[in-house]
Amino acid sequence: MSCKKDLDNPLKIFLTSEIPSNTPIPFKQDLVPTDKLIHKGMFSPDLQEYYYTVSDKKFEKFDVYMIEKSNGKWSEPKKAFFNSSYSEHGMSFSPDGNTLYFSSTRPTFIDGVPTTWHIWKSEKMNGKWTSPVFVDIPNLKHKLVSHPTCTNSGTLYFHASDLDYSNMHVYRSRNISNVFQEAEKISINPKTGACTPFVSPNENYLIFASLGNQLDLMISFSNENGKWLPPKKLNDTINDFGQGNPYITPDNKFLFYTTNKPQEENWCIKWANLESVLKNN
Repeated sequence: MSCKKDLDNPLKIFLTSEIPSNTPIPFKQDLVPTDKLIHKGMFSPDLQEYYYTVSDKKFEKFDVYMIEKSNGKWSEPKKAFFNSSYSEHGMSFSPDGNTLYFSSTRPTFIDGVPTTWHIWKSEKMNGKWTSPVFVDIPNLKHKLVSHPTCTNSGTLYFHASDLDYSNMHVYRSRNISNVFQEAEKISINPKTGACTPFVSPNENYLIFASLGNQLDLMISFSNENGKWLPPKKLNDTINDFGQGNPYITPDNKFLFYTTNKPQEENWCIKWANLESVLKNN
C-alpha cells in the first residue's frame, strides 16, 4: 500500500515543493554549477535515482552525476558509477532497470573505429554494475552514435551522424539473441534531421528534437502496424527556444527536457505534465 500511495503523490516521488501542470517549470536547477551547462536529466525506472549530465561551456568535457533518495531527501551529487576521464552523456535505462546505456568518447580499442561518441552499456549483476562494454552497431562503426533509449523488446533507438555532426538522424537497432543488428534509419524528420530521441517501452510514441534554426521537440505515434506516423510539434509552452534531451517518467505523465533560452544565463532542465497528449493518441 505504501508503494501505491507514493505513486499517487508526485511531491513525495520527486521530493520537490511544486508539481507542474502542462506549463513547464525548472527542476532542481540548483544542481548546476554556475560555470557549467546541464544537458540531460532522467530517473532510474524505480524513481529512486536521478542522473544528469553537465559540461563546461566550451563543450569539451561532459560528466554524468547522480543523486538518490535518502531519508526522504535527495542526497548530495556524486559522479555516476560509469563516469570516466572521457566524456559521458545521453544515458538511459532499460525499462526493467537492469541495463544502463550511455554515450561515451572513451576509446573502443578496435581497429578502424574512430574515437568519437559511441554507445556503451553496463548491466546489473547480483546487485552490482558491471564494467561498461562497447555496443557494436555493425553498420555504424564509423559514425558518431549517441543518446540511446531502450524498449521492452531490447531494441535501441539513438541518433547517429557523420563525424562532423552532419547528416544526423534517428536510427534503431533490434536486439536478437543479445546481438544488435544493423541499424535502420527512422524517417520521421528526413529534411532537416533529428536527434536525442526518447522512445516509450512499448514503442507507441517517439519524442525527439528536430534540427533546424532551433531545436523543437516533436512527437510521433505508431499505428497498429508499428509504422511511425508524421510527427507533431509539442505545444509552444514547451517549444519556446532550443529544446532537446526529452525523457518521460515511467508513469507516462511527466516530460523532462533541456532548454537554453538566450536570455537565461544557463541551460535548464524543465518538466511538464504531458499525460493528456500521451493518452489522447
